Formats: sequence, C-alpha cells, structure tokens
Amino acid sequence: MKKIVLFFLSIILFTSMQAQTDSLLNSLQTSTTTQPQEILPKKMLFTQRLAWGEHGFMRGNKTITPDIRENDMKIRRKMLIAHQIAGIATLGGFIGQAIVGPKLYNTPRTDPNYHNLKDTHELLALTVNTTYSFTALMALFAPPPMVNRDKGLSAIRLHKWLAVVHLAGMLATNILASQIDGDPNSKLLPYHRAAAYTTFASFAAAMIVIKLK
Repeated sequence: MKKIVLFFLSIILFTSMQAQTDSLLNSLQTSTTTQPQEILPKKMLFTQRLAWGEHGFMRGNKTITPDIRENDMKIRRKMLIAHQIAGIATLGGFIGQAIVGPKLYNTPRTDPNYHNLKDTHELLALTVNTTYSFTALMALFAPPPMVNRDKGLSAIRLHKWLAVVHLAGMLATNILASQIDGDPNSKLLPYHRAAAYTTFASFAAAMIVIKLK
C-alpha cells in the first residue's frame, strides 16, 4: 500500500513541477467574459491537456465547440468544489496527525497504549494520503478555464507555489515513514516530523491564500 501511495504522489509531484509556469487552479470560478477568445487557452497544465486538450482522452473524436466548453465549465466547477471539500477533510486529517504523532513519539513501546496510538497514526496517514491525492487530482485534471488569468503575483500563484512545497513534503513524509517502519529509535524520526510539519504548514497556508484572493 505504501508503494502504491508513493507512486501516485510521485506522479502528482512530477505533474505539478511541469506546471510551474501555469496556474494550478487558474481560478475557482467559471469565466463570464463576452469578448472573442480561443476555444481553449494557450496555457494548460500537462494533465489538463492530456485529458481536455484538442486530442485529450476525454474528448474522443469530438470537435471542441463553445457549447462543449460551456459544459467543461460545469464539470470544472464541480471538480473544484470537490477539490475544496476534500482539502478541508485533508486538513482535518493533518490536525489529527499533529495530535497523535507527538503522543506516539513520546510513548514507550512497552506502554499498553503504544499499539493503539500506532494503529491510529497509521489509519490517519492512510486517510490523509487518500484525501490528499483526491484533492490534488481534482485540481490537476479539472478542465482548463476559458482564459488564463494567472499573471504576476497573485493568490492563485502563491497557492500553486505552496502546492509544490506540500507535494514535496508529502512525498518526503511517506518515504521517511517507510524507512522508519515503526522503529522508535530511528535517526530519521526528526526528519520525518519536520517533513510532516512542513507539509501541514504549507497546505494550511495554501488554503488560506486561496480564500483571500
């Protein structure tokens, strides 16, 4: 299970790094512009082009028309709402880990509560990995917006930069967890804890800045 999680997180991290010059979300709102414009924006995430580009696997052999793009915006909105909801659930899981993790670190293995704490910590980790991956995929594979609005320094761009940080943090946290494998005396524990806190902080910050846009 850990190898599967690491595999998917690696794919998500690679995809995010490929999209550094674009916006992760571009916008959480549909476009309402009435000015003439291209059917598809010139800049799209790799995943958006793969799924929703002219020859994307979601297109089949259909010609992209304004009506199809209007339907894209409905799908985009639903996916980004799901992205937000899953993000809140993920943040809750992070908070749970932040509470259980230190207790686990400070509990001797001979303590009767140790195994219960360990099981809880692992369940939270699995839950967070699942909701986090879903959160990222909803954003990365949402149809592209009508126009690109990610110009200069903006909340969207900050959200994207922070996403790169917490994606890397999630990957590092899981890799270190697999190396520690329940060893309370592992020298990697401080690094695992630091990666987990960095992931939590950057994820929370990403949620805050998008609300301030």
